[in-house]
Amino acid sequence: MNVNRKVLTLDEFTIQQLRDFPHATGELSNLLRDIGLAAKRVNVEVNKAGLVDILGDAGAVNVQGEDVKKLDIFANNQLVGVLRHGISCAGIGSEELDDVVIFDDEVSNNSKYVCLFDPLDGSGNIDVNVSIGTIFGIYRRISERGKACERADFLQPGIRQIAAGYVVYGSSTMMVYATRRGVNGFTLDPSIGEFTLSHPNIRCPENGKIYSVNHGNFFQYPENIQRYIEVCQKKDKTNGGPYTQRYIGSMVADVHRNLIKGGLFMYPPTRDKPGGKLRLLYECNPFAFIVEVAGGRATDGKQRILEIQPVELHQRSPLFIGSTNMMTELETVGNF
Repeated sequence: MNVNRKVLTLDEFTIQQLRDFPHATGELSNLLRDIGLAAKRVNVEVNKAGLVDILGDAGAVNVQGEDVKKLDIFANNQLVGVLRHGISCAGIGSEELDDVVIFDDEVSNNSKYVCLFDPLDGSGNIDVNVSIGTIFGIYRRISERGKACERADFLQPGIRQIAAGYVVYGSSTMMVYATRRGVNGFTLDPSIGEFTLSHPNIRCPENGKIYSVNHGNFFQYPENIQRYIEVCQKKDKTNGGPYTQRYIGSMVADVHRNLIKGGLFMYPPTRDKPGGKLRLLYECNPFAFIVEVAGGRATDGKQRILEIQPVELHQRSPLFIGSTNMMTELETVGNF
């Protein structure tokens, strides 16, 4: 059998990146590979969810007041378990948990990084077989190494992320992660059980013709957002259109599509949720980091997402994220 050595696995790619930094310790590479391992385990369960008793509600409500799905719990446990037993993570924060989990042991206390994640974004779509995903952000701890990490390590602004990424479980399973050097995508090859480099150096197109927003909330949005949506609806060939509205209801899938094809994802404030709904630490910050590294932009409608100083673990925020020129158009029409 001929093996195509031009295709790098996730492990090979991270090791190759280390060669460019002879003084690097490899901890970040180990951490990314640990997350990849957890994602492969989650992927197995996602693909057979309809065949076993893992669909549906778990009968519990998370800290957000949302019904917890059985697969949410499985995904959360896999990520916590893999990172706890690794050597590169001092502690984690999860959307599914009330508080951070500090890995207070000798190895973990000497680790550089903490990780924040949404173990299964879009889990409300599990039962109807729509794409869902995992989102994560990685920060260098600011507490003293050699001791247990602290809550302050998890409440850093998004600009301080060392890396961020997501896994989308769809028609294929794909892991995309960003460091300050660039954004790269890896597709899971089921024949060898490895993520392989399929989308090197992803760049978000400056222009796009897709806008993603929940139209069902139109009359709850502020007037300036309603005005921009109406502009999108009226686009035709004479003014840069037509625009297409695409909204899956799974943030990972929506933002992934717009990152590849160009577009704008909006989750505005509403009358019921004036502070927004998406979690700053687990959803907004990781995606803002990825999209900005890829050449796009992300704001909450008032300021750059990555510059917001978090004050609580489950802080919420509006989000507008996507192609640079569409973001500029939004700000112009919406008078941000």
